[in-house]
Amino acid sequence: MNNDLIIGSHITMTGPDYFLGSVKSAISYEETAFMFYTGAPQNTVRSPLEKLKIKEGLELLKNSDIKIQNVIVHAPYLINLANTIKADIFDLSVNFLVSELKRTAAFGVTKIVLHPGAHLQAGKEKGLNQLIKGLDIAMDKDGTNVTICLETMAGKGSEIGVTFEDLAYVINNSKHNDRLGVCLDTCHINDFGYCVAELEQILNEFDRIIGLDKLMVIHLNDSKSERYSHKDRHENIGYGTIGFETLLKWAYEPRLKNVPKILETPYIDGVAPYKNEILMIRNKKFDANLKEKPDIISLF
Repeated sequence: MNNDLIIGSHITMTGPDYFLGSVKSAISYEETAFMFYTGAPQNTVRSPLEKLKIKEGLELLKNSDIKIQNVIVHAPYLINLANTIKADIFDLSVNFLVSELKRTAAFGVTKIVLHPGAHLQAGKEKGLNQLIKGLDIAMDKDGTNVTICLETMAGKGSEIGVTFEDLAYVINNSKHNDRLGVCLDTCHINDFGYCVAELEQILNEFDRIIGLDKLMVIHLNDSKSERYSHKDRHENIGYGTIGFETLLKWAYEPRLKNVPKILETPYIDGVAPYKNEILMIRNKKFDANLKEKPDIISLF
């Protein structure tokens, strides 16, 4: 197995094994990285840390090909730090982010991916400045060294963080900019309008505007939609409008060698496709029958 390729997927964390189960799943998919939620992404209900089998999961990681620095947490969707319309929702978002940062640190994980949020028709400038305010308040309070990786978005509705300039503005104007990075999602930037096939040009632009040292995570996803669609609809690797060869270039780009690549592609007939998709990428050969054989993948 090519262990130099830092690649994995978004793994569910459910009882009874919780984090230990997530680690087992990632190992079964032959991954060298993975991402997970610390609880349901759509609500604030959280199981206590002592129930999550963190110690057991970390012990299993030690004997695997997955290094803890390549394990990522994804923040829940309901956090919207760009909200200037409802003060109570903004306050809830800040406090929930503080809690998630602390929970992330409890797993020994150092990176959390966060959607920048939506301005809710208040205007992009207000949304970006409110995001900066929320990030600074949260990082004043949390007491961790976890890096917040702002995700590039597709531009649905009033989403912010859709351009490299947006993210640079947030990073450069935060008083905790040393704790901010970027998660680049290939599906999202495609759906917003970037030409994902122009890898060198995109990375040069990113480096000029933000700096490649701030690129912490890649969400390696194909897209069901055309450029400029602003739809954010992920597709399995090689089955979408971005295509296998382009995504393969992203996986093996030397400048991204140390950046974890995480797949968030759709399940096939209710089964996770990640083991086979990662195998395709490692073998550098597209499998046109991927969607016809989900049964060969085992789940924990």
